[in-house]
Amino acid sequence: MQAWTPYLKGFRSYLQLERSLSANTLEAYAHDMEKLMQFLEYKQVHLMPEQIKHKDLQEFIKWVSDLGMTARTQSRVLSGVKAFYKYLLMENVLQDDPTELIEGPKIGRKLPDFLTVEEINLLLSNIDLSSPEGQRNKAMLETLYSCGLRVSELVGLKLSHSYFDDEFVKVTGKGNKERIIPIGDSAIKQIGFYLEGYRCHLPIQKGHEDFIFLNRRGRKLSRVMVFMIIKDLALKAGIRTSISPHTFRHSFATHLIEGGADLRAVQEMLGHSSITTTEIYTHLDKDYLRSAILQFHPRK
Repeated sequence: MQAWTPYLKGFRSYLQLERSLSANTLEAYAHDMEKLMQFLEYKQVHLMPEQIKHKDLQEFIKWVSDLGMTARTQSRVLSGVKAFYKYLLMENVLQDDPTELIEGPKIGRKLPDFLTVEEINLLLSNIDLSSPEGQRNKAMLETLYSCGLRVSELVGLKLSHSYFDDEFVKVTGKGNKERIIPIGDSAIKQIGFYLEGYRCHLPIQKGHEDFIFLNRRGRKLSRVMVFMIIKDLALKAGIRTSISPHTFRHSFATHLIEGGADLRAVQEMLGHSSITTTEIYTHLDKDYLRSAILQFHPRK
């Protein structure tokens, strides 16, 4: 489908330059479009993007479903194709959007897994502080839970963006958006122990001087390493449920909501662009919903 190449290149440039999407997200969109290319090859039709009709896309969605993909994956693919056609509309390549009336499969809203406060404490207490990396790992997990960070934000956390005297850090999240997040005393204390007792002895590599969390070779810690540290720690602590760095983020949000935190404040701290994304945490605590209704409804 060589004829599609200029359109696909333009789409990628638009996503990268105008929407400032990450490399991983760009690859996800490219993968979605590959599926559409594969469908057209399978059907042995040679249509340009502006020649694709509603019925063609309906057949495409059925084809994707017949491949055995989950409803969530099908929805992801359709989302990418819809974004491509919105781009073509903006570029005046076509006048009507053939994806407008296409509906994806219904997917249930999965409530995120989270740890109890007791489980968080159990994990932290199982960190071996006598090991060389023990203090780093404790500081890292305290920070993850204290700030509700994404794993990419954690490994990208910089000394120059940490204002411990004022108890906040600055992170760069999705879409290169910066946000300010409060950080608790416990996390600050553990980071201090790590900086003074371990990090200062590392052979820090050029270009990695500003990152807080480093591996033993003095380079920025990888996302995969954080996953492995948490998996090993869960096994050691006897926690059988599958957990990841994101579990700490879910736990952070859940515990704040359960404690009565304002939903908008939690949204800001998590860096959610929509309050709808944050609202999922209210489903975890029916008492929160009841108290909110009793407090704010005019005819309570």
